[in-house]
Amino acid sequence: MFNNKINSATKERFVKALLFTVLFSVFSLTANAQCAMCRAALTSEGNKTKAEAVNDGIVYLMVIPYVLVGGIGYAIYRMKKK
Repeated sequence: MFNNKINSATKERFVKALLFTVLFSVFSLTANAQCAMCRAALTSEGNKTKAEAVNDGIVYLMVIPYVLVGGIGYAIYRMKKK
């Protein structure tokens, strides 16, 4: 996976980052979803701007993981290319 050109400090940072990511992915805290509150706020009449804001927030939250995975994939691609 690593070649001899990469120094030990870089390897250590990579391992720490990987361990940090795995630990926080496995040991995440549960949170109470606010779906009932969103539904109540959006079902009332005349809240078209609120509904659009909630939809924009959902799209924003959906895009972040794809950007992160794409960035990691690109970094791996560049490492393999060298």
